[in-house]
Amino acid sequence: MGAENINDVLFEIKKQHLETGLRGFPVGYCTTSKVDPEKGLYYMERPVSELIQHEPIEVIYLLYHGKAPSQEEAKQFALDLQKRATCSPKLLDLIRSLPREGHPMKLFSTALLLAGMLKEKNDIKGADYREDCLNIIAQVPEIAATVINHHAGWKNHSSPKSSLEYIENFTSLLNVPNVDKAKLCKVLKLFNILHYDHGGGNLSTFVGKAVASSREDMYGSLAAAMCALEGPLHGKANEDALVFVKKALKDLGENATVNELEGWLKKQIAEGAILFGFGHAVLRVEDSRAAILYGEAKSDFSNSPEVKMALLLREVGPKVLKENPKISNPYPNVDAISGSLLTAAGFPYPEYFTVLFGVSRVVGIAIQIVYERCVARGGKGLPIVRPKYIYKSPIEQKI
Repeated sequence: MGAENINDVLFEIKKQHLETGLRGFPVGYCTTSKVDPEKGLYYMERPVSELIQHEPIEVIYLLYHGKAPSQEEAKQFALDLQKRATCSPKLLDLIRSLPREGHPMKLFSTALLLAGMLKEKNDIKGADYREDCLNIIAQVPEIAATVINHHAGWKNHSSPKSSLEYIENFTSLLNVPNVDKAKLCKVLKLFNILHYDHGGGNLSTFVGKAVASSREDMYGSLAAAMCALEGPLHGKANEDALVFVKKALKDLGENATVNELEGWLKKQIAEGAILFGFGHAVLRVEDSRAAILYGEAKSDFSNSPEVKMALLLREVGPKVLKENPKISNPYPNVDAISGSLLTAAGFPYPEYFTVLFGVSRVVGIAIQIVYERCVARGGKGLPIVRPKYIYKSPIEQKI
């Protein structure tokens, strides 16, 4: 539903609309991106496929300022972020003191809270969302790299370098063993750009904005958003999709035929398994982000067993899923290929895929928080989120 016809629509809330996750109910505006069910993801008015040849800094500038930068504007924006990029030694030491047990997203969320606790200045009038937005965008590569290195037990640490671009710096900070960093950096740039933003209503973005509506600062709001992203129905799906690809490889081998995979998928469905990497809450076609990553996978990593199986799943999966008339979108989403591509590029560590997702999504969520806190309603900001819940007596409950 576009802003152009919002005033012509009346909403009647009925019983069947309750307990449906607010799906389809407009609650505000998103000024950074939109997801067209047939055309896919747009940043501003530009399809994301037009932006993948740009540097990450240029795309971040577009989302933050609402327009594409000139060459000089991009240069000055990069310099500004570089000045903000180095984290305090105390923050990095605290991250390295965290327990290494559990999922690394727990460490990532904790690290964001710690960064907020250690801010040099506290504005007694409230959070400075604009400054904090730029600071966290600049610092999140080093925060995330420190989390990953610590959790993985990869020693040594270097600081961000002014001579390196945004994701080049992130790649250089990761102490991944035995990897061609140029190849990995190319894939991480693509992954980073494609995951910055995805409309205003996905769970992690909504949670981050809802928490910020209490005037919680940027860091706490983003920490909450990353907890939402960690869930298997959201960001962690990229990990689960790779596990699914590897299971198909184990059972069928990398030279599986179309007929073999079709039979295997039907068996999985009959046994109640989830076909990870397929379907989407909004899209009704193949995810445009997936199409971009499939192209990169075929171009540079066609010999990878994981890529071979992911490409075969792309061909066979929709055919099998279309046999179920209840499935509205049987097509691959971005998770269907992202993990296989990262693995082929020398990063076969699925436990960190959601952290990589978080490095990207922090950008879009932070910028959306700035809009809702500093721009919306003529600069007053949106009121605290407070949806209505209807009391249901114990007699009606069937637990």
